[in-house]
Amino acid sequence: MADFRDLRIAIIGSGMGGLGTALAFAKKGFKHIDVYETASNLGFVGAGIQLPPNVARVLDRWGCWEEILAEATNVKGTSIRQGSTDVQLAYVSMPDMEEKYGYPHCTGHRSSLAGGLYNGCKKESAITFHFSTALVGIDSFTAKPTITLKPRDGDEYKVEADVVLAADGIKSVTRTQMLGLLGLEEEEEDTGQAAYRIMLKRSEMADDPEMLALLDSDTVVRWIGERRHIIAYAVSNHGIYNLSTAHPDSNFAGATNATYTTKGSKAAMLDVYSTFCPLVHRMLNLVPDGEVCEWKLRVHKALPTWVHGSVALVGDACHPTLPHLSQGAAMAIEDGAVLAECVSRIPAGKLSDPEAISKALEVYELLRKPYTSKLVDLASFSGRTLHLGEGKAKEERDRQFSENGKTGSVPDKWASPDVQKMIYSHDCVKEAVDRFDELFCKR
Repeated sequence: MADFRDLRIAIIGSGMGGLGTALAFAKKGFKHIDVYETASNLGFVGAGIQLPPNVARVLDRWGCWEEILAEATNVKGTSIRQGSTDVQLAYVSMPDMEEKYGYPHCTGHRSSLAGGLYNGCKKESAITFHFSTALVGIDSFTAKPTITLKPRDGDEYKVEADVVLAADGIKSVTRTQMLGLLGLEEEEEDTGQAAYRIMLKRSEMADDPEMLALLDSDTVVRWIGERRHIIAYAVSNHGIYNLSTAHPDSNFAGATNATYTTKGSKAAMLDVYSTFCPLVHRMLNLVPDGEVCEWKLRVHKALPTWVHGSVALVGDACHPTLPHLSQGAAMAIEDGAVLAECVSRIPAGKLSDPEAISKALEVYELLRKPYTSKLVDLASFSGRTLHLGEGKAKEERDRQFSENGKTGSVPDKWASPDVQKMIYSHDCVKEAVDRFDELFCKR
């Protein structure tokens, strides 16, 4: 094989990581990209999502940023407030994100991001989607890997590829099989946290001036309290107010739930936030009975490897994270960009060599694992800091909040200027271009 573009790429899953990976490979010129997805269609459901400069940079290279930006809110600051009183602990101004990092920090609807990626994929003739098709398992990881797939209304069949990229999420079949084959354990970590995701329409908030002021602002608000918080912002051209919460996991603690989601009780939700201010309660009361959904927040301890043979893990399959840094989707999309860059840089004379493919995938892991691990740890740290109860640690945290980031650091690491600089200035593709040859030669 003389041209990397002829490699056959199989992608498992069409979430943010799968869509981003498919589009990244297409934009590099790969001709044979197949995406296998269990669902019958993408559905485009979900809640709000943050679109930081580091992911905007990648999306812009792929030509789909402008479509996503058109519906997004350009964030100009964040207000961190005491949940019980609505008293502002800090306001961190963010007016110059684009000037600093080349792109704004935005918030949007998850469907806008997924839709923008999917629309980009549909313009690429190299990409073929196979919906209603579940991965049964990986038959072989080395040489030309073979996978077994099961259509919803059909018989199992096998597919051979040159590279298999598993963006099959936190419940990854591929990860479980890979680590089992290698005799390694995957250690799921119970965070003790769960989340509600709430979307309020403008029409529902129209009679409340305080709510409308939130919806019409370009400010992300975080209400914090002991062991719980709510983060909220406008999406969909200020037509929807998105609230995402984090709180103790009491509803899931007693039993395993295969989907990590459940229909929640409105009364229980109101009780979880019973100590929060009247403004928060007025918003929570707008959620219709029977439409409360709760998610269990899960992560894994750092995996011993993301790669075996010609198979690699992507996104939540290898580095699931708590949402407190708002980088989960961004990291998955960046993974795809780095993978495409690495595989495209395999020396022409080695394209038929499975060991060379494996080495390129190992370079991807070397580039991404230290970085994503740092962000996963920061998200956990930030959550612990936000959820402090009464005591000296909380007093010191609130003192730091009162400085409003003037020292370059804020206890809420999502809003902290030093952390923003580290993440938002990071160009994952440039790093791959600069370091690939060096790392490939060392493998």
